[in-house]
Amino acid sequence: MTPRPRTGATSVQPFDDRRTGNAIGAMATAFVVGGVAAWFTMGAARSAARSRLARPAGPADGAPLMRAPLQVVAPVDLERYAGLWHEQARLPNRFQKQCAGPVTAEYTLQSDGTVQVRNRCVREDGNFDEAVGTARVVPVAGQPGAGRLEVRFAPAWLGWLPMVWGDYWILKLDRDYQVSLVGTPDREYLWVLSRAPRLEDAVLQAELDYARSLGFDTGKVILTGR
Repeated sequence: MTPRPRTGATSVQPFDDRRTGNAIGAMATAFVVGGVAAWFTMGAARSAARSRLARPAGPADGAPLMRAPLQVVAPVDLERYAGLWHEQARLPNRFQKQCAGPVTAEYTLQSDGTVQVRNRCVREDGNFDEAVGTARVVPVAGQPGAGRLEVRFAPAWLGWLPMVWGDYWILKLDRDYQVSLVGTPDREYLWVLSRAPRLEDAVLQAELDYARSLGFDTGKVILTGR
């Protein structure tokens, strides 16, 4: 059955090829322009993503801030620094694993400008361990007498090997040469030394707080003789 047209239906308009062509052209232009814009938008997003991946991480990306290089005391009078020091605290190290009691370090200035180092500690069995070495000053440009030294406990004939020398940096020293904070630039080693066999708790804590401000992990510190 063929449906009949409804009464009052709108009559069919004649085909206008010019108007239809213009409409199709407008649609095509919109499609092309929109497509190019979308392509540029996606390309910019991909470029930004690649840039984020290629850019070195900075503080804003969660990367740790670089710690400032350590500074040493300058000048240090080695004649005044010489003598007996008592260890009050240290970061754990393999050289002192056997030390269970008081630890001392005695420095003696030599005629050639080097310093004899005599370290001594009490073991768990009550006996003593002793190590004798040599310290030498490492010149620092623009800081005459800077407290940057290297210490060697290996035999003298091995002294030409850089690997046998360890850093000894004086990071803090009171003007009376009674308390000294010594560490290494990699922040792996730390010692608090004093002339007195036992340092007041408040003074010791002040030294450790300062060391913490320099980036040392003082939460791991061993308190000597306490």
